[in-house]
Amino acid sequence: MFRILRFAALGAVLVYFLRKARPGRLGRIAKSQAFDVKQRVKHLKEADKPQPDDVTLAHKVETEIFRDAEVPKGQINVNAENGVVVLRGQVEEPELIRDLEEKTRNVQGVQEVENLLHTPGTPAPARS
Repeated sequence: MFRILRFAALGAVLVYFLRKARPGRLGRIAKSQAFDVKQRVKHLKEADKPQPDDVTLAHKVETEIFRDAEVPKGQINVNAENGVVVLRGQVEEPELIRDLEEKTRNVQGVQEVENLLHTPGTPAPARS
């Protein structure tokens, strides 16, 4: 009889502590998950950044357009002047000229692109 009472008492104590400990743990988990969701929603849209200076903007454009290994890095010059990016140089294919201009336009902070790239055998465009 004592054996049954001991096991019953032990069971009651275990149930008491499990119920007592569980809400705190679940509360911490819920709080952590709520914070995670809040941070994800907060960072869905990239925050507006100030206009970068000319050197930084030129480096950002170079980083973007020279990612592709097929782009001739030594034949293209990138300058930035008050948010206007100037591309100069010679490339082999007209499609590459359009592609580089499009990639440059998509860089954050670029206000305008002046494309002076040309293919071999064609004269270099004059700056407007």
